[in-house]
Amino acid sequence: MSADIAREVMSSVARRWRRIDPLLPDPVPPADGVCGMELMVPAASGRAAAVGWCRHLQVAPGAAELTWRAAAQFWLTAHIAGDSDEPGIGAALDELLGRWRAHLAAESATTGEDSQAAVRWPSRDLAGVRALLRHSLQPLTVIAARPAGRAMPGAAARPGGLRVRLAGPADVAAVTALSLEVIRFDQHFGSVLMRPHTEHAERQAVEQTLAQPETWTWLAERDGQTVGLLVAQPPGQTGWIAPSVRQRPVAYLATMSVRPEERGSGVGTALVARLHRDLDAARVPVTLLHHAQLNPLSAPFWSRMGYRPLWVTWEIRPASALR
Repeated sequence: MSADIAREVMSSVARRWRRIDPLLPDPVPPADGVCGMELMVPAASGRAAAVGWCRHLQVAPGAAELTWRAAAQFWLTAHIAGDSDEPGIGAALDELLGRWRAHLAAESATTGEDSQAAVRWPSRDLAGVRALLRHSLQPLTVIAARPAGRAMPGAAARPGGLRVRLAGPADVAAVTALSLEVIRFDQHFGSVLMRPHTEHAERQAVEQTLAQPETWTWLAERDGQTVGLLVAQPPGQTGWIAPSVRQRPVAYLATMSVRPEERGSGVGTALVARLHRDLDAARVPVTLLHHAQLNPLSAPFWSRMGYRPLWVTWEIRPASALR
């Protein structure tokens, strides 16, 4: 791949992203897992120039990540030159996806059921959506962002009898149970899988989190019963997702769970308001979270909490099903 062409394409992408979404970072090539295959689509009549990098990632058996990802992962980082309203962006992405499919056809791991082909695409970069759909990719997971200070309707009114407190080592069982409820519910939407080791891995992760001096884990209780959970990561722990957004530092809301019988009663709002008060007081400029695109509860709730889509992960399993 010509370094000059790659720089020109990414410079064009950076200009487009700044216009369509000020929260997006400038594009960069991926730093890990690159298989060595670099894809380039030259500009042509009705088509923009495009560059792409393929990453192959293999997750070890029993790893906690397998709850949210396939064992064999194939990711395309796709950058397409042009303005947001240019039809040539979709044509170039379509060509790039076709070349990526041809590359993956030679990889035996793509035929396994526990494999995925995935592309992360900005939610407001609409010109590429039809191309992603044409190749049978599905929008499954959203990274949503909340800039500091956004209002939350109803945040000032805490439900009667509700207590929100920090969790500690004695709360491992309660935190694990509520975390597993989220995983079981999100299985319905295609991007999460309850594996045989998931419960054990989740409990281990909770034990490690609650053993820390500052847990950033809150429980909501009513009449002595645990009814809700919120787990977050402070800016010092978010280096893995911070490159997804332009602002720094970044907080991450990892888990929010409310007992089914308590949903709609204000428990979730009270938990999120508790976190946001701390983040806004600390002047953390942006908070990120993941949610399932198809979850009928997530998108409306997080919108009310001040979050809006930033990135969408489009994927297909197995990877060989990519068209």
